[in-house]
Amino acid sequence: MASYARLPRWLRLGAFAALVTLVPGVAAQGCGGPSGPVTLRVLAASSLTDAFGEIGTAYGQTHKGVKVRVAFGGSQEMAEGLADREPGDVLVTADAASMDEAADHLTGRRRIVAQNALTVAVGPGNPRRLQGVQSLTRPGLRVVVGAGTTPIGRYARQIFTKAGLTVRWSSEEISARAVLDRVRSGEADAGLVYITDLRSAGAAASSVPIPAAQNVTATYQAAAVKDTGREDAAERFVAWLATPDAQRLFNKYGFVTPAVPH
Repeated sequence: MASYARLPRWLRLGAFAALVTLVPGVAAQGCGGPSGPVTLRVLAASSLTDAFGEIGTAYGQTHKGVKVRVAFGGSQEMAEGLADREPGDVLVTADAASMDEAADHLTGRRRIVAQNALTVAVGPGNPRRLQGVQSLTRPGLRVVVGAGTTPIGRYARQIFTKAGLTVRWSSEEISARAVLDRVRSGEADAGLVYITDLRSAGAAASSVPIPAAQNVTATYQAAAVKDTGREDAAERFVAWLATPDAQRLFNKYGFVTPAVPH
């Protein structure tokens, strides 16, 4: 299935109608009154796909009368969509820059809810015998990175700068999951992805670690969208993402709890 970010805009406008509900057992309503059922529509970075499946379910189990529906895609696409009035109650991005782009459409406190780091994804068993990010400069190597407007692309370029490397990539992708798909399919020899994405690949890809001195900290932020009629419910969900219960679920999928509570 094509990712949310790759769908034409006219299809994305109606995407929520076809989304699978992550929290069962509550009557389906787009927006209930203060005492009625509430459906929160969350726009989340694609690297959160696995974690948010369980996070949405857990929230619904402990907050009766609320269900969570999530659309995943590139952080920058989600942010841009809010400017076009595409539906969403909560935005969760993989970096601060993407959240800044949507600032005019957000309300309440912006919270840092998780952190991540990057690794080099390669084919199973590392067939090209790469030994670190410095190997990405090897002639003839097919390297894929995120586009420069995406969080994963910005983070990759920061790593290259810290390592003092000039890397020539063969393609740019819209999200970390798309970068990983290139490597898994054999269309690329290596690509920079989040550690959590590499975990989801299982035996389909291997990892070449990036030393801490060269790596970066990917910071995930969440905020409520304004003028939806569900701002209070959205802000409660955002606040819950920073609680110990939610953090245990983030940790389960490889994300790191922020060092300082937000």
